[in-house]
Amino acid sequence: MKSSPYVAGLVIILFSTIALSTAGLMARLVSLDSATILVWRGLAGGAALFLFFLITSPQRKLHGLGRLGWPGIAIAVVSAAGMVLFIAALLETSVAHVSIIFATCPFVSAGLGFLLLGERPGRSAVAASVAAVGGVVVMVGTGEAGSLFGDFLALGMTVCVALMTVLMRRYPAQPVLPSAGLAAFLSALAALSFASPFSASLGDIAIVAFFGILGFALGIGLLLHGSRLLPPVETALIGALDAPLAPLWVWLFLGESLDEATVIGGSIVMAGVLFHVLWDLRRRQVGIEVGP
Repeated sequence: MKSSPYVAGLVIILFSTIALSTAGLMARLVSLDSATILVWRGLAGGAALFLFFLITSPQRKLHGLGRLGWPGIAIAVVSAAGMVLFIAALLETSVAHVSIIFATCPFVSAGLGFLLLGERPGRSAVAASVAAVGGVVVMVGTGEAGSLFGDFLALGMTVCVALMTVLMRRYPAQPVLPSAGLAAFLSALAALSFASPFSASLGDIAIVAFFGILGFALGIGLLLHGSRLLPPVETALIGALDAPLAPLWVWLFLGESLDEATVIGGSIVMAGVLFHVLWDLRRRQVGIEVGP
């Protein structure tokens, strides 16, 4: 079936988005600075990814690391930079602002995908991207207050994620788990000199490690794998669902209020993504039924 890789990519990226969207909740549950969070999350997530790689590798050896090459290292470095900017942004501005700014990622991904891969986004993808930006305008323009510096960090994170998806699409043969694990360890290393990891309480360390394994490690692994199956703009569009999901978790578990602009902006983003996915699935199904 021709659409199976596409559908598989959609499902994988959806689960990746759900897992990664819990980062805002994690940041609210602990009383740690961003650097210390990065250290413990990077160590826990990186260890989990490499352990899973060893378990699932046929020879249970690190032979896959030798296949990374410069593309794999570039993917890891860009991913690590995105992680650093993401956690820093979460602690500098509101969860909602970070989530909605990330919704502009489809436009960045579409531009990079066209420049580096020659992939032109479809009309429904462009329409959905416009809807995502509409959500950004509603949230950032009239919603809860945020920090301009934090918003700038969130924008930098968005560019890193877009570039990462393009690189994975360009080099699909790269081993996913070693790249993701290396990215996690690099983020921990980059933050180490600014962190106070041993001053953190055991409770905070346990929370960060838990989210580092089940949220970050699972999410980044699925993201890198799913990015090989979808055009960059598609990956970014599904990832834009982080916008309504991240503040939703914080509201459900911590009772952090959602103002009207947050709800409206997130709803616009979700509606745009759902419209595009349903439209594209229908178009592909019609193509299969008609045949060549």
